[in-house]
Amino acid sequence: MASGNMKDIKRRIKSVQSTMQITKAMELVASSKMRRAKERALAARPYFNTMYETITRLAGATRDNDSIYTRRREVKNSLYIVIAGDRGLAGGYNANLFKLAAAEMEGKNAQVVTIGKKAQEHYAKRAWPVDADYPGIAETMKISDTHPIVAQMLDLFRSGKVDEVFLCYTEFVSPLQQEPKCIQLLPARFAQAEQEKPSGARVLTEYDPSPEAVFDAIIPEYLYGVLYGAVVESYCSEQSARRMAMEAASDNASEMIENLNLSYNRARQAAITQEITEIVAGSGEVGA
Repeated sequence: MASGNMKDIKRRIKSVQSTMQITKAMELVASSKMRRAKERALAARPYFNTMYETITRLAGATRDNDSIYTRRREVKNSLYIVIAGDRGLAGGYNANLFKLAAAEMEGKNAQVVTIGKKAQEHYAKRAWPVDADYPGIAETMKISDTHPIVAQMLDLFRSGKVDEVFLCYTEFVSPLQQEPKCIQLLPARFAQAEQEKPSGARVLTEYDPSPEAVFDAIIPEYLYGVLYGAVVESYCSEQSARRMAMEAASDNASEMIENLNLSYNRARQAAITQEITEIVAGSGEVGA
């Protein structure tokens, strides 16, 4: 009976060791991908910051009602662009984002554009209508890949089919922290431009043909940058979450192997003790 128990334990140890090898490999792959994605995110930030400063100054020179992209209107239909992962095994990364998106869409007549295979699978089983799916683009994302998504979004907004547009993604805070966020893209709202420093010269910019026309022309470029940055941030967050999940799985597997080895040694010692007892008892009977 002890021998059978030892075989089961040994088989379990081999199984857990095989699983740990997989989780270790996935942890290393996720770490490598996270490093590259972080570099992409850092490289994109100067472009986005410059674009944001420019469009903020433009917004300060225009009035909200002068542009279709800033004009408020009665909200009947909403569009949500949801960026999730293409694979699982990333802890609560996808679930946390879907929970936030569901809370934001509650009570609204919303439709969805999904980016990522997990988002496509999730909303295929939900009541919200899916306007378009873009799976498998995050890893090799280029800013040109955002053009059809933004063009479709602007077409829906300009035609009045949707009255507001939101972007749900996961912000990469640090390798240990990822925060799901939902921001409004349209109608656009920008913080007031920073006041010129008293000691600095005040620069007056002339816009041709008008600030409103320049603003309307630059809005798509701004949205390209926002969407690209969100996809890169989300991809980096996904790899970071997967690395942490695989690291935790590897640690749990290591702890499980230690406990199984302890159980195996106890079973082995019990089997040896039982054999010694049987030999001693048998030799006693023969001597008698």
